[in-house]
Amino acid sequence: MDKKNAILVMKMIGYIDKISLYLSDIDKTSFLSDTKLIEACVFNLLQLGELANRVDESFQENHQDIPWHKIRGLRNRLVHDYEGVNLGLVWDVVHNDLSALRLKLGRI
Repeated sequence: MDKKNAILVMKMIGYIDKISLYLSDIDKTSFLSDTKLIEACVFNLLQLGELANRVDESFQENHQDIPWHKIRGLRNRLVHDYEGVNLGLVWDVVHNDLSALRLKLGRI
């Protein structure tokens, strides 16, 4: 792996770890009622999407188990429709999807 993509992957892992830290011992009701927590998680999801945009296409092709398109797609939805963001979807992503993504990125 080249240095650029290694750095991007490590940064992605860092943002996932921040979200995991923020959400330790937090249930959905608490999450949905905490504006600061929501904004912190959304910011880190935006950063994940930005980094996914910077990963080389050939690197993405070599790591097709990573849902690059979905990561970028979530970022685009959050950026372009922030007022209309489905917070239930955000909860599902941070609660159900990030740990598996963290494992996959860690294996790289």
